[in-house]
Formats: sequence, C-alpha cells, structure tokens
Amino acid sequence: MSTTKNNEVLLRVENLCQYFKSGTYENKAVDNVSFDIKKGEVFGLVGESGCGKTTTGRSIIKIYDITSGSIYFKDQRICAGDRSYRNAIKAAKEELKKKDLSAERKAELQQEIRNNYEEIKKAKFDHKNSDKEYAKTLMDQVIAEYKPKLEAAAGDAEKLAALKKEYKDKLRVAKNTKLVTKIQMIFQDPIASLNPRMTVREIISEGLVINGIKDQKYIDEKVYEILEMVGLVREHAGRYPHEFSGGQRQRIGIARAVIMNPDLLIADEPISALDVSIQAQVINLLNELRDKLGLTIMFIAHDLSVVKYFSDRIGVMYFGKLVELADSDELFAHPLHPYTRSLLSAIPLPDPRSEKKRTRIQYNSLAAHDYSVDKPTLREISPGHFVYCNDAEEQQYRKEVE
Repeated sequence: MSTTKNNEVLLRVENLCQYFKSGTYENKAVDNVSFDIKKGEVFGLVGESGCGKTTTGRSIIKIYDITSGSIYFKDQRICAGDRSYRNAIKAAKEELKKKDLSAERKAELQQEIRNNYEEIKKAKFDHKNSDKEYAKTLMDQVIAEYKPKLEAAAGDAEKLAALKKEYKDKLRVAKNTKLVTKIQMIFQDPIASLNPRMTVREIISEGLVINGIKDQKYIDEKVYEILEMVGLVREHAGRYPHEFSGGQRQRIGIARAVIMNPDLLIADEPISALDVSIQAQVINLLNELRDKLGLTIMFIAHDLSVVKYFSDRIGVMYFGKLVELADSDELFAHPLHPYTRSLLSAIPLPDPRSEKKRTRIQYNSLAAHDYSVDKPTLREISPGHFVYCNDAEEQQYRKEVE
C-alpha cells in the first residue's frame, strides 16, 4: 500500500442513488452513497457481488443517468439526479391539499416547491455547463501557449502556416473535449470490453479520434508510446483482440484508458478474470502508471488482501449502501461494522495452522440490526473512520475505539 498526504478532493459523490425499474419493481442498486476521493490516492471499494460497486463506478463515468444525488469532479458538478427534488415537490403538494393548514405553513410549502424546481433547473444546467467551462479553460490554455509562438514566427511564412494549422487543430480538440473524458474506466472482462472487429491500434486510439484528433502520424506515435508503457510492443498494434492472452487484453484495456491522459482511473475489478501470477503483474503495472502519470485510482475489487496492499482508503458496500469507510490500515486493524468483520473473516490465510483455526463470522443484517425506529446514517466514529449505524450502535462503536 502506498500513502498520500494530498488533501485536495478530486471527486466528490453526494447522496448517490441509482435505481433500475423492472415492471412495477424498483431495484435500488446504489442507495444514498456518499464519499470523496483525494487527488493522488487509491480508493478501494469492496463488497460481495451485486452490492453496487460496479454500478457506482459506471454512474460516476456517466454510463448511467443517475436517479438522485450529485457527483462533483474538479469542483464541477458532472452528474445530477432530480428524484429527491421531485419527491419533495410531490410531498409538499400533497400536504397543501390539507384543509387545516395555517397560512404560514402554506407559504413555507409553496416556497419549498419553488426552491425544488429551481434546484432541478440548476441540476440540469450544472452538469451540462461543466463541459462548456472545461472546454473554455482548455481553449484559453491553447491560446496562451500559441499566441507568442505565432507572433515570433510572423516573419517566416512557411513556419507560420504550419503553426497556424497546429494551433487550429489543438483549438478544435480543446473545444470538443468534455470534462468526463478526464475520468477513464478499465472494465472487468478483458474479452467482452474489446471490440473483436477492431485492431489494437483502432481500439486504443478511438478516444483520440472521437475528441477530434485527425493527425494519423501523431495518433500512431501515441499508440506505440502507450503500448510500450503498458508492457506490450508496437508490433501488437495491427493485431486483433483474439490474438492475445487474458493478461495482454487487460493491458490493452489499460492502454485505451491511459491514452486519454485521465486524472481519475476507475478500475472495475481489473484482475478478477486473470490468473494469480498475472494479477500481480497488472497490479504492479497500475502502481507504476500511478507514480509515472500522477493518477488517482478508484479500485473496485472482491479480493480484500489485494485491496489492502493497493489502497490508501477503503469503502465497504453492502446491499447498495456504504456501510464503512476508513484508511486501509485502520479498517483492517479495527473493523467496526459486522459486515466488514464478516468479509475480513473470509480472507484465507497462507499458514495451514492458522487457517485451521480461522473462524468465519456470519452476517445477517436482519438479526444484527434493529432499524425499525432508530434509523441509521453514515457517521464518523473516529477521525476518518465512518460507519453506517444508528444512535445505539454509534455509542457501542465509540466505546470499542476508546
């Protein structure tokens, strides 16, 4: 595990809800999840299959339109859901139908309805405007870079023409670049995530082409550079995905993400489909890229021992909820939530004697908690250590950490 002392928040997730409808049933895949990721750190997200880890990652990168909540990246709101505002409006309108309401209460409810409609408008504006603001910033940077170059080359017609072409190309790319492109994702399945009809060159360079880069020589050189960076060779660029092993395919997936020069990399269980020896190579590669490119990584995984080695902070998810969040060492040394204890007890030990004595802790949410009256929220039990609990459980956890 590497450490980071940077306190600058790169990504902030607030009250994220991602619901999916199937007929009359609504599946709450992610329900009111909040956390932040600091610049330069590796944030681990763990939990059993179906708990909402991957859905959280896909919501952040805007593969899904989120149901409710907000996602901020570089202090710009890139995702906004309006369900909570619409529910508040509906509840206020229902209350307004009551005949015994005071004039003061009616005025409060009407103001609440107006405020929530404003929030809906603001939510729609914010996540669309963030791309415009980011593109404007990039264009200003290009103008600042090329203005002195163009002035200096004023006497050389040939050099000036070449610079003008380069300037226009970069300006066009900056105008088409969206803020969300600074977040890239490595997908779990290295076979299904690569188009079998595209060559490696086409797969890796697709993002550059979409963003308006047309210089084929530049694209080819960039592809070769990234291939060598992830441990492949430039001769692989002309081949198709079926010609590679699972580990090599995952390296291609990593190259496709890294070529976009992202600030945040979401690694969605990038090693779960690989052999153990290849898993170590991929983890070491991600560590190297993190140091070399200054990446921030959100690492989604099942294997807790890998997460402990690789992550600075860890969030534990269960049934769509974030139930515990702490520094890696703190979480493993002092797990508080019974589900976290259950997960840690399932880690196999390399010592046969210890493994023989290892006791599995079973977790039954209905038996472990009584939330019928005293409702739970995510609370800070000790500095940086958050647990999803109610008042009674909070007192118990505080006694445990004293």
